[in-house]
Amino acid sequence: MFYLSKIFWLLVQPLSLAFFLAALAALACLLRLSRTGASLAGSSALILFVTLYTTTGNVLLQSLEDRIPRPQGAPQTISCIIMLGGGVENEVMSGRGGVEFNAAADRYTETLRLALAHPEAKILVSGGDGSFSGRYEGEAGASAAFFTSFGVQPERLIRENDSRNTWENTLNTKELLAREGLKDCLLVTSAFHMPRSLALFSKAGLGVTPWPVDYRTSGALTLGFDFTQPSLNAQNTSTAVREWLGLLGYYAAGRIDWPF
Repeated sequence: MFYLSKIFWLLVQPLSLAFFLAALAALACLLRLSRTGASLAGSSALILFVTLYTTTGNVLLQSLEDRIPRPQGAPQTISCIIMLGGGVENEVMSGRGGVEFNAAADRYTETLRLALAHPEAKILVSGGDGSFSGRYEGEAGASAAFFTSFGVQPERLIRENDSRNTWENTLNTKELLAREGLKDCLLVTSAFHMPRSLALFSKAGLGVTPWPVDYRTSGALTLGFDFTQPSLNAQNTSTAVREWLGLLGYYAAGRIDWPF
């Protein structure tokens, strides 16, 4: 199922879908199916335009970020901080060493801030290698190097390095929390990823306080044209579509109770 989901996403993400439609349009033209070719080419162009030059993807992403607000303040006593992985560049680190972050670095920096403010709390880092090859270390080594370099004691870290997606994050985290006798934890992940994560944790019977980070929209976006940042629009559209498909897929599989 993990590999099928990876392949499915490669095929249906917006830019890939536009390319395949354009390729089919070219094939239709070669076969002299002019109307079919024109329809396919028009569909490809429409997907490209919406993806690159409108705020559609950003609004979809914003709708996810707005669903679960961060609490006004953290509980006075925190037994555990769960941080879902996805904030490091595994491929870059495997070649160059060190700790290299991506756009989701807020997951690490906010967890560090919370850890320093609540020295009694354990830190559970959940995230393995989600690549096709499975040849990277995952987030265990990176998390240990990062947190301990800021004075966090190694014995506070609980590293779950086997999960490849959010579903496996949930199952493996549940097992570790039961083993360590921890409950009522904070859950730290990107704001757009929080609805899916919290739905999975709730379905698994894990009571957590959501602590969303890594906001990528202003919260005041409306639908319209945007010709200023096509590459960012494409990236945010891809992120939003992937997250919404994840919600619908997990609901269809019975892993969450409701995608909305």
